[in-house]
Formats: sequence, C-alpha cells, structure tokens
Amino acid sequence: MTSVFALAPDVRVVPVVVIEDADDAVPLARALVAGGLPLIEVTLRTPAALDAVRAIAAEVPGAVVGAGTVVSAAGVADAVGAGARFLVSPGWTERLLGALRDSGVPFLPGVSTTSEVVALLEHGVEDMKFFPAEAAGGVPYLTSLAGPLPRARFCPTGGVSLASAPGYLALPNVGCVGGTWMVPPDALAARDWARVESLARGAAGLGQGLSR
Repeated sequence: MTSVFALAPDVRVVPVVVIEDADDAVPLARALVAGGLPLIEVTLRTPAALDAVRAIAAEVPGAVVGAGTVVSAAGVADAVGAGARFLVSPGWTERLLGALRDSGVPFLPGVSTTSEVVALLEHGVEDMKFFPAEAAGGVPYLTSLAGPLPRARFCPTGGVSLASAPGYLALPNVGCVGGTWMVPPDALAARDWARVESLARGAAGLGQGLSR
C-alpha cells in the first residue's frame, strides 16, 4: 500500500482543518492547493465534515483530501465512501487498525507512547501519527525514538506551529507535520481565502532541502 508520505512527496506540511460549513470546503481547499499544500486533512469533528470531504474530492482536482479524527470502523467506511484518499486517527485499537488496513487507502494511526509504536511495528505498520505532539514530548521525544526504533516514521500533529515545525522536519524519523496555523479560525470565519493561501505558501516552504 502507498504511504501517506508518498502521496505528495515534495510536501512536508499537512493542513488539519475543521470545517463547520460545507460550502467553505471548496474555496478553502483551492486556497491551500494554490499555496502549495495539496494534502488536506479534514477532521471528522463536525456534521459538515463528510460533505466537505465529498466536495473537495469532486471539485478540487489538485487536492489530495483525507479524513482525520477517524475513531471507528464506521468512520473509516464513511470517510472512504466520501472520497477520502488517506485516513488519520488520534489513536488506535485492534478493531480500528483492522478497519484502516481493510480500507484500501493509506493511513496514519496515532501513537503517543513507545509501547504503542512497538505494537504497530509488530503489525507491520511503520507510518504513524504522533499525537498530541507537543504535549507528548515533542522533538526531544521523537529524537529519542529514532535510535531504538528506526523503522518508525511519524507525522507529528497537535500543537505544532510555524515556529516548531522546522525542528520536527529536521528529524530523520519525521515524514511530515500536521498543523492548523495556516487555517486560523478568524480567517475561516471571514472567508479570507487570500490570507489562507498566503499562510499556506509560507508553510509549504518549510522542510525544503531537508532529507525525508
């Protein structure tokens, strides 16, 4: 199965978006794509989320839309049915992992402890979400995992900012980071897509020249 990190190999930042109004999905996605961030994680936290995924998948050909906050087998099925091309969960159970593997699309199960990482490696899963990144130990924690667990690769998400993202992206076991700083709530409320595009362009430049 294709890795999430291979869906857009030159892109190191994934915007994590919460969409309250499905009508905002397409202009938001177009702004992110125009700014150089085609991988878009739409979190399944609102009633509009699945409609947003569906709209982006259908109307923004440059976008690679995925679903985040996937916490159940039903959520996996709903997200894939809406057109999600990758799935992200904040954590995992045996049942959820089975559904993710059966989905046919790349996925990032969430981890925050060494034991969870080892358990996923036992299942043959090497690509993971590190969440909540800052609260769970941040760059120092992932640095300490690189030596004993070199096969594990992470997408840190949760508290990652424009200032902290470069530190994560410099690590050998980090494929990308997820963040919300390029989609601030006030910009979304104002439908200021030009601002979103500008912030996305700044985020897209992070990690360039660093080995993945």
